[in-house]
Amino acid sequence: MRVIVVGAGVVGLSCAVRLAERGYDVAVLARDLPLETTSAVAGALWYPYRAFPHDAVLGWSAATFTELTRLAELAPESGVATRWGTELVRGPLTTPWWRDAVPGLEPLADVPAGYDGGWRMPVPIVDMPVYLSWLVERLESLGGTVTRAWLASLPVPGPHLTVVNATGLASRALVGDQTLSPVRGQVVLVEQVGLHEWLLDQGEETALTYVVPHQGVIVVGGTAVEGAYDPRPEPATAQAILARARRLVPELRRARVVGHRVGLRPARPAVRLEAERVAEGTVVHCYGHGGAGVTLSWGCAADVAAEVDRVGSVSDAASR
Repeated sequence: MRVIVVGAGVVGLSCAVRLAERGYDVAVLARDLPLETTSAVAGALWYPYRAFPHDAVLGWSAATFTELTRLAELAPESGVATRWGTELVRGPLTTPWWRDAVPGLEPLADVPAGYDGGWRMPVPIVDMPVYLSWLVERLESLGGTVTRAWLASLPVPGPHLTVVNATGLASRALVGDQTLSPVRGQVVLVEQVGLHEWLLDQGEETALTYVVPHQGVIVVGGTAVEGAYDPRPEPATAQAILARARRLVPELRRARVVGHRVGLRPARPAVRLEAERVAEGTVVHCYGHGGAGVTLSWGCAADVAAEVDRVGSVSDAASR
């Protein structure tokens, strides 16, 4: 069976790789190539942020944690590494709902002024430009392709063609899903100054603070502005991001700024992962991952592949 995956962000590429591994003839079509997607902007710290419902997200997150940890150990060239870090908390320190997905989680005894507690844990972090390129290479090694294509609508599926819709925010236009909305995230890239641990503070709803060190750069964020479509970095916002981060991580004061990025997270009341009968075939939708595309990617890809397998089984039975 041939499968067309529409969307070349981390979710689309992960789905494409899993399908190609199962022997499907896979082609990825996308307006934005991988390094042009919102996925390429992400600090990409494993963390189930703004993704619902929690019960499904927990399973997808745990599966992805396992796979990313495996890649960090066996394929470090993928850009995945496991690093310790800290989440700072204001208010009562309660066990996170995603606790069962993380093998190691320790309460933090000593926290900066203004915080009431925190957690220490080792989680996967992903250098997204490296990782997205690695996913493309993995897909191509399995016979799959990635092609730029401007689509006014999803391809029409048929008895021997299944379509996977992994278009993120673009599904608002492509399939008329008005429950999707952008959550604008801005980050600053600074040079690596020997930082090895990540840091996260979600205390402010629209002004997050996170510091995610990669081999070549440190991603410093961020924002979470509902309904904002502007892809242009705002200088004043960048300065505010750096000021918050430098208060918590003084080493950043000597880090030279090397870039600015903006991404639009595809927020939705719940991740849509389901098969829909269209014409004489099936579309498998997989979008609405909020700020957790990387965190949910491999878990969702496994479920998408299972849906495509079911479609193939039904088609085989009908042709007998």
